[in-house]
Amino acid sequence: MDRRGIAAVTLWQLAVTSDRGSAVMLSLSLDHITAVDTTPVQLAEAAHAAECRGICLFMEPMEVLPHLPQFDIYGDLGQRREFGQRMKDLGIALDLAYPFTLAGRTEVDGFKRAMECAAELDAQLLNALMYDRNPERKLDTFGQFCDLARSFGLRVGVEFYPVSQVRSLAEALELVQQIGRPGEVGINADLLHLMRSGGTIEELAAAPEGYILYGQLCDGAESCPEDKRDYEASSERLLAGEGVFDLKGFAEALPEGCPMSVELPRNAALEAGVPVSERVRLAIESVRQALEA
Repeated sequence: MDRRGIAAVTLWQLAVTSDRGSAVMLSLSLDHITAVDTTPVQLAEAAHAAECRGICLFMEPMEVLPHLPQFDIYGDLGQRREFGQRMKDLGIALDLAYPFTLAGRTEVDGFKRAMECAAELDAQLLNALMYDRNPERKLDTFGQFCDLARSFGLRVGVEFYPVSQVRSLAEALELVQQIGRPGEVGINADLLHLMRSGGTIEELAAAPEGYILYGQLCDGAESCPEDKRDYEASSERLLAGEGVFDLKGFAEALPEGCPMSVELPRNAALEAGVPVSERVRLAIESVRQALEA
């Protein structure tokens, strides 16, 4: 990682840990999927209104998220500059950039434009989802991806996900440890995915130093049918306190200073006409209350 990347990471960690008396307030960021009907500028504004420190951003519209508005921060440099300036004005950081999906036919060079954009916007982490069924090719492609990210001064967080080809925390640790760049290549740990993959908070707490780079928070029911898990993850999670997950225990199991976001889609509320400001407020407040309990 170059000096720019190292300096940015250091400042990012200081922002999270500098005021331990209000650590919960400082460490929470807003995930795009929680306010999925927003443009990048609107997402930054929603995060600021909810007193969040940063955002996790889908950098392009996706068919699998039909509520995402149309925008173009890759090709429209004016939109990109406006967004970057708005984040700067509001004091909002770009914690995590989506989508980086690596499958069997992925050509890593195809990510150059997205990484260039992420680097210009000072993204602190690229989120990688793995769908390649071939173990050797998966590792090779991921290694190439990490090398390309390094060339832009960017870090990488693998998101384990039970419906992907990195299904669990254990599988994610096995993958990133083969790359061997703790602090630079690690894991984005989503509480929902940890629970649905059969993992435990104790397992998270025991992860080797330098490999847990991010945490994502929501609540959930005791169980979910396997054929509903993709829908649950992308469209309908529970507010903190509505389910059985131990959010506070999860947060305490993360490394000290590890940034966290609220990833809490509630598409039924969106489709019922609940304004984005109210959906964000309920999501953030419920998580803060759970962490402060």
